[in-house]
Amino acid sequence: MNFDPAQMSLAAIARALRDGTVRAAALVEACIEKRDPSLDAYREWQPELAREQAHKADAAFAQAKDLGTLQGIPVSVKDLYAVNQMDIFAGSPTALPLLWQTEGAVIGALRAQHAVFTGKTHTVEFAFGGLGVNTHWGTPRNPWDAQTHRVPGGSSSGAGVSLCEGSALLALGTDTAGSVRIPASMTGNVGLKTSYGRWPINGIFPLSPTLDTAGTLTRDVADAVTAFAAIDPHQRSYGPRLSREVSQCSASDFCIGTGEVALWSDCDEGIAETVQVALTELADAGVRIIETPLPEATAAIELLKVGSVVSAEIDELLSSALVPWRETLDPVVSSRIRDGGSISATEYLQRRRRLRELSSSAAQRFTDCQVMVSPTVAISPPALEEVLAVEQYRPNNIAALRNTCPANYLSLCAITIPVGLDARGMPVGMQLMAPHSHEEQLLAIATCIEAILGSGRERLGTPPLPVHHSP
Repeated sequence: MNFDPAQMSLAAIARALRDGTVRAAALVEACIEKRDPSLDAYREWQPELAREQAHKADAAFAQAKDLGTLQGIPVSVKDLYAVNQMDIFAGSPTALPLLWQTEGAVIGALRAQHAVFTGKTHTVEFAFGGLGVNTHWGTPRNPWDAQTHRVPGGSSSGAGVSLCEGSALLALGTDTAGSVRIPASMTGNVGLKTSYGRWPINGIFPLSPTLDTAGTLTRDVADAVTAFAAIDPHQRSYGPRLSREVSQCSASDFCIGTGEVALWSDCDEGIAETVQVALTELADAGVRIIETPLPEATAAIELLKVGSVVSAEIDELLSSALVPWRETLDPVVSSRIRDGGSISATEYLQRRRRLRELSSSAAQRFTDCQVMVSPTVAISPPALEEVLAVEQYRPNNIAALRNTCPANYLSLCAITIPVGLDARGMPVGMQLMAPHSHEEQLLAIATCIEAILGSGRERLGTPPLPVHHSP
């Protein structure tokens, strides 16, 4: 049958697969037809492998084997995850050694459900960057500007693009300082950063063992809820806690804190204003909004500027286990690793201690509110040509990461929701941060907010028709 999966939620597609209205093979073909090579979302596009996996999902359905919600659902995977029958480059010019080619728990959960992997999406080299730039493999085009090649956000740079074009219905990313939320915000999608330790990160190339988290990019909050419930080991083990929280949440059940002034200042034109409009709509609908300080966010931003512990940790890994890969680093990556990697062991341990102190202090800020809000990204996606040189790249990269890094550094979970367009006509995300391990409450609140504001597609429309360029 002819159908458009772009018009259906993941939950609706899952029901259609089970009642026989849609077959996984047809679903995958519809997604394959959506792929636009000019947007360059993938480092490794695998349509034949996806077709093979879809047939296995259909065969399981035919035998009345329901292995999980994501059975038959097309998923793109950031090229930081190990996936059988696909190489892992982690954005570098050379495939990684066998040590990083064994699938981990997140991919294992999807494979056990017979999800369909469409391919490996582009990432910044070793995930060390917030703009999405990669000179080795090319930088995906942000679909929201048909004329100018603007960055898609990083480091999960191809993930949001794969959703926009429709070649995947769920995208896997990672988030160390914003690498799920930045590309989600810049491409008009929803991005969920899970709490540190909530999802296992084995089978994922480590940028920073201290801060790395796994996450998802989805087309809307409803899909984020569906995906989280299907992947999260606690949800799969202990039952429908998330569905209860989502179904019972209403506008009067939660309070939003406006967070720290530093997260609202110096934003590009139309960004803070667009988020403020959304907050006004929420207040009109009965949501309580209060001013709640989060001074730890300012301290987190200062840590970002000096490399936190991330530069030192990736520097050590490259020096110890990947020396040849170090020699081919992109200058925009190598210069930042060199700066942060030069710190002493004492300074590294002091930064680790500072992160723990800030996390403990920040956890006390949620006594009067359940979530804190801010613009997700302070800058509009710049044109690629404006950020290729190190001198222009670095300030834009810091600006892109500024608002998202506090969630990682303060041990919070966070989500970004598309709420409008900035003065350039590019997507604007609204970030919600919640205490560690409060994903269920965060997703319930985000669901209620989306019901009031409308989905991203309703508020933003759809990206303009692409002007095809040679990939």
